[in-house]
Amino acid sequence: MLLGQTAPNQTETKPAPAAEEKPEVSPTSGGAAVDPRSYRIGAEDVLLLRIWREPDLSGLFTVRPDGKINLMLVGELDAAERTPVELEAQIAKAYEKVLKNPLVTLQVQRVESKRYYISGEVNRTGAFPLIRPITVLEALTMAGGIREFGNAKKIVIMRGKERIKFNYAEVIKGKKLEQNIALEPGDHVVVP
Repeated sequence: MLLGQTAPNQTETKPAPAAEEKPEVSPTSGGAAVDPRSYRIGAEDVLLLRIWREPDLSGLFTVRPDGKINLMLVGELDAAERTPVELEAQIAKAYEKVLKNPLVTLQVQRVESKRYYISGEVNRTGAFPLIRPITVLEALTMAGGIREFGNAKKIVIMRGKERIKFNYAEVIKGKKLEQNIALEPGDHVVVP
């Protein structure tokens, strides 16, 4: 029998609406772009869980601030700091107690736990998901570049109480490349 078909003697069940939602694709959305073997799930990330032939158990789940998700029939599971591959295996193992050979797929639908912010004289300001290591130069490119009247020589990365200077004009000329640091969750890039 092919995936999506029902046996003649079974009534067709509709999948849970949440499981069929399309991934959002926007500057603040991770979609399916995370590496399922290396990305570490965090609080507020939205996960898409699908269990084959179990639409009532499938759907979107938001990781709670305590790092857990609550699943029907199996209860709470720790999700934070696990990769999607690790959590998928943990969920499959948990459902083995109540289902015969559960086929589980899991992906990060939206990255909400790890973000950096860009404001000021760029073409697109706001929060951006930090789904892989990204440098300041890459982040500015993701923001659509610096506007005409932006001061490319006096960009500042705010990291907690620390203020890190970034001179775009030098970096694109190949000078002082050590300024082009990797951003960390919570960093705020300001282009005056």
